[in-house]
Amino acid sequence: MKLTHLNEQGRAKMVDISDKSETVRTAHAVSSVIVSKEVYEKITNAQIEKGDVLAVAQVAGIMAAKRTADLIPMCHPISLTGVDIQFQWRCQEERYELMIDTFVKTKGSTGVEMEALTAASICALTIYDMCKAIDKG
Repeated sequence: MKLTHLNEQGRAKMVDISDKSETVRTAHAVSSVIVSKEVYEKITNAQIEKGDVLAVAQVAGIMAAKRTADLIPMCHPISLTGVDIQFQWRCQEERYELMIDTFVKTKGSTGVEMEALTAASICALTIYDMCKAIDKG
């Protein structure tokens, strides 16, 4: 089996996608952040001093999807046609988990799974960053 991400010298390369047809490509990635009851209540009641946590995280996730090729060396720069990030709380007993669903779309020659994963990751990191003063756990 020949690995497509290695050149003849065995070194990393960006895969040539010029012969691939342009099609609609979509990807869905999920991440989550588990928070304390206090953080949950402050987010849902808009009491975080840094601002609207979910709005900021959503913008950060969209920006991250658009900049994936700047972060991950072998990713192709892609013109995205859509990025959607949705949030849903899962609260059971004393467990407060914020589910982050990212959906990315393009019309091009390569997939957008890395963009969806990057958006989901940066979204979660932004939520943590905005809430860590309350609870680093």
